[in-house]
Amino acid sequence: MMKKETRDWLVLVLLGGVLGLLAGIIWMPYVVGSRECPPLAVLACVGLGAMAGLATQPFADSGRTLLLRSLGHFLLTAACFALLVTEGNLAQDARGVLFGEGLLLVLYLLIWLGRWTGWYLEVAQLRELLGLDPGPTPLKWRETLPYLPFVLVLCDLLPGALRGVERMVQADVPALSGLILPFLLLPVVSFCVGISLGRRQGVCPLFPIACFVCYLPMVYLLFNHTALFHCFMTAVPALAGNLLGALGRRSRYRNTL
Repeated sequence: MMKKETRDWLVLVLLGGVLGLLAGIIWMPYVVGSRECPPLAVLACVGLGAMAGLATQPFADSGRTLLLRSLGHFLLTAACFALLVTEGNLAQDARGVLFGEGLLLVLYLLIWLGRWTGWYLEVAQLRELLGLDPGPTPLKWRETLPYLPFVLVLCDLLPGALRGVERMVQADVPALSGLILPFLLLPVVSFCVGISLGRRQGVCPLFPIACFVCYLPMVYLLFNHTALFHCFMTAVPALAGNLLGALGRRSRYRNTL
């Protein structure tokens, strides 16, 4: 009989592939400006859908297995994305494909780090329940530390990638890094991650500080001192989300008593 893990993988791949097929058939004609869908572009959508479905599987217990599976998954996803960009005429040359792959890498890292952080903290909570954890650290620095790679990607790598795209297309107005990033991506993502951290670890004051400090160099590298408010666009939502998540954690704890 087929193992349950293998069966779950096949079901997720199939469901994701079907959704990718539907998305390709509906979306691709608008992209290429024609009623005919490029077969390879649709095939790439199917592959991306399958990879997205497979990404919902839990992480492997072994660190080596986790890294190997993640690397293989990313390479397959990148191959499907490159095929989609090429066949769908989403990039004019090889530089456009490389920049697209760079953005995919940033997005992949954000999602992967978010999932890994949640998994790591769940393991830490389990150890605490078993009496294997020494307890919270001052200002909960150790509890916040797993989120630092996520903050670095969001506050440092993502702004640089968006500015690179703007330079590639020679945009007159830095809409990605100057508008979408500070007014949409930074506050929404920081708030959501803050809620996740608050629900798992309670109030962690170092998290919003880390968001502020990590984005600060980008202010002077990409803009000037007039963009200092960008730091608050990530730090304040991070603090609000963390407090809200901690409040929900406390309410849930009281309901269990």
